[in-house]
This record gives sequence, structure tokens and C-alpha cells, in this order.
Amino acid sequence: MTALPETAATPVPQADATTSPASADVAVRAVDIGKAYGRRDVLTGVSFEVLRGELFALLGPNGAGKTTTVEILEGYRRVDTGIVRVLGMDPIRDGARLRPRIGLMLQNGGLDPRTTPREALRLYARFYRDPESPDRLLELVDLTQAADTRYRRLSGGEKQRLGLALALLGRPELLVLDEPTAGMDPAAKQATRERIAALRAAGTTILLTTHELGDVERLADHVAVLDRGRLVAYGTPVELTGAGAPRVRFRLSAVLRDADTAALAAALGHTDGAANAGASTRVVPAGPGGAYELVGLSSPPHPAQVAALATWCAENGLLITELRVGAASLEERYLELVGADVASEDVASEDGASEEEG
Repeated sequence: MTALPETAATPVPQADATTSPASADVAVRAVDIGKAYGRRDVLTGVSFEVLRGELFALLGPNGAGKTTTVEILEGYRRVDTGIVRVLGMDPIRDGARLRPRIGLMLQNGGLDPRTTPREALRLYARFYRDPESPDRLLELVDLTQAADTRYRRLSGGEKQRLGLALALLGRPELLVLDEPTAGMDPAAKQATRERIAALRAAGTTILLTTHELGDVERLADHVAVLDRGRLVAYGTPVELTGAGAPRVRFRLSAVLRDADTAALAAALGHTDGAANAGASTRVVPAGPGGAYELVGLSSPPHPAQVAALATWCAENGLLITELRVGAASLEERYLELVGADVASEDVASEDGASEEEG
């Protein structure tokens, strides 16, 4: 699977999702789905597949259509156009049979603030024919010590871990995680990542929505990026980062003066044998504290340029304290796709009323 140009449609076959020969290997199939609220198109021609047993990340800025997409897959919203199949079923028509096979972890759990984790798990366990043990889940998500603490007194991270435990009660085939590490301290985030990785290794299919792109880079098998209701990229994390522009980023022991920046750019741009040689190569600030980036590269950086950078710094008494050569990180590629300004927007609602896109 290859990451696509920003304006391209994803290469999912336009066939009936119930007749595909690969249906047994596909947990989720969305084919050319569209959804509008009034006159506003929220999703337009979105297509992707989630294979059984993989972790699939659905990314996008606020208002991109992620919440609507997930709600369609869960059977809470009906598509206007296109085909959706989840575990081989229509989420609307077969909702009663489908919902027990899906586990949902939402950012806002909607629990009674007076209840405790133990009480909540025991209550929700009654909704399933063969639930997981509440006590085992409390241990799994490290809530044993807080099992009898009122929900309103739990920390944000503890509430998130309880949400994960509730999502796992029914031994789901498909687990939907909405910002699973939000509000957690670094240790709790790492523990939750390990639990998610273990679930995937055990064969659980996981659909993840998150703004923690480091989690996606570590965990995801495939990634889809939505922007303004359209799919702008679809592939593995490596495919998405590899499709970005080549980068050379470095940090120096001192901040360069404007004249020094121009001199360094000239030295790098006229390196003999460099594939990127030319006046288009520039050195620009890339953060505080002597951080810089080479821009204007049209192909992977040539070894001669990296050597010239080191030589110029040595001649000018500067130490290179950090050097990164290669493709952009997933976060950098994501910002290239959706735009830094769009990615930071806080859009309150997709339908102008009750829905918040996280």
C-alpha cells in the first residue's frame, strides 16, 4: 500500500463490500462514504480498509470528520452515500448483532460520578453473555488500588484506564479507542501503549483516533489522514513519512548570525558532486537554541553536503550537538498534509450543535 498524493482518492476497490474475496481478512471496509449535515459536507468519498488483527489509526485536525466516521462505523449515524461493513455486517441493519462484538473507549465516559471502578465494571459486565472478569480488568489497567474510589475523585489518567477496562469487558473483536492516553502521565502512557500492543498481538483489531502521533508511529500498522472530510493520505507510517520532502535538521552550540547563515548555505549549495547543489538550498531556523534546517532539497541529501556542514562548523568553531538526516517524522508529515494552522484549530462542532470533533 502506498501513501497517496494529497488530493488523490484512496485505492479501495469500488465493489460491494459483501462480495469481496478478501472480506474474511477485513474487519472494517468503508467504500466511498459520504455524510452531510444540512448543506455542509462532512465526509466526501472516504474509502479505507482495516484488516483483522491490525492497529489502524484515523488522524485529522479538529473538524476533519473523525468523530462522524467512527460513529458511522459504530452504527450511530447512517451514511448518505457509499458502503460500510464492520465485521462483515451493516452497522445500521445488523446493529444488535454487531454492538456486542465492538468495544468502545470514549474520551468522556459518561459515568455516574458517584460510582466506583469496581461497581461500574460489575454493572456493565451484566450486559454481556461471556464478560471478562472485572477484577482481572482492574488489575490489567492498574486500577486495583483505586477500585473503590468514587469516579469524581479519579485522576484524568485513571478515568482513561477505566474507560479502557470498560471497552474490554465484552472481549471485543474490534476495539475503538478515542484518545486512549489523554490525561495520563508519561509512565501511565507507556503502560497503556504496552497494553494496546499486547491486545493487538493477541489478535484484537484496533481502530485508534488520537492526536498523540508518537503513539501512532510506535503502534499503527496503517494510517488514514482526514482533512475537511476528505482522505488526504492512506498507508503505513513508513509510507506516509517516506512521501514527504527530504530533510536535514541540525542543532549548533551557538545561534548563527545572518551573515553566517548565508555563508553556510553557500558552502552547502556549492558542494562538488552534491545532487542538491544550487542556489535554492537555504539554511533556516527550525526552533530555539541554534536549531536549523536545510530547505530546498529535491532529493535525499548527498553525503558531501553532510560532510560540508561538519567541515564548515569545525572551521568556525561550532559544535553540531544534534543532526537528523532523512524523512520527516509522522508529526511533521501530518502537518505538511493538513497544514499547521488547520491542525491547531479548535472547531467546536461538525453539525453546529452537539458534536465535538476531537
